[in-house]
Amino acid sequence: MHFPPDITDSRVLEAMNDVPRHRFVPRRLIRAADGDHPLPIGHGQTISQPYIVATMSQALDVGPGDKVLEIGTGSGYQAAVLAAMGCEVYSVEIIPELAEKAAAVLDDLGYDVAIRIGDGHHGWEEHAPYQGIIVTAAPDIPPQALLDQLDLGASLVIPVGPAGGLQTLWRFTRQPDGNLTRTRLAGVRFVPFTRNRRRSR
Repeated sequence: MHFPPDITDSRVLEAMNDVPRHRFVPRRLIRAADGDHPLPIGHGQTISQPYIVATMSQALDVGPGDKVLEIGTGSGYQAAVLAAMGCEVYSVEIIPELAEKAAAVLDDLGYDVAIRIGDGHHGWEEHAPYQGIIVTAAPDIPPQALLDQLDLGASLVIPVGPAGGLQTLWRFTRQPDGNLTRTRLAGVRFVPFTRNRRRSR
């Protein structure tokens, strides 16, 4: 897989080349899995464009041993990339069917990812603080619970903006003094941040 020169993190590049993206897409779309574009995975959700996965993974600035929370497991592909980077990955998915399918693929490929079915708006407080939090769906505003679960020096990478419109990919970083700074990364389009479809469990 080839990426533009702005993807420079060797851990990200190695993980993106190692994770078999075709395993995370519907069988009918396997031939399209090598393309640099999003693909539908059912339930109104998508597997993200590889370049965006690489961009978000690089922006997190995490590596072996870091604890990372992902909101929106989806296909499991982003979680696999983070796991391949050596991270301790926790992932929350609100759609049970997607969570169960992703868990099966991740397990089959040998990626150790903890998946919880529930409302990602609340994060996963039991395992906080996290050295990185990544969100793969766009809310109108960043959930406060996710910001609260960031460790000092850690970043939240999240798309923010209206459903169906152009959104902004932001990085919020908790500084050593506890204050938050934010950096605009790119214009993006993500599926909406879904809430309360099913009771969390």
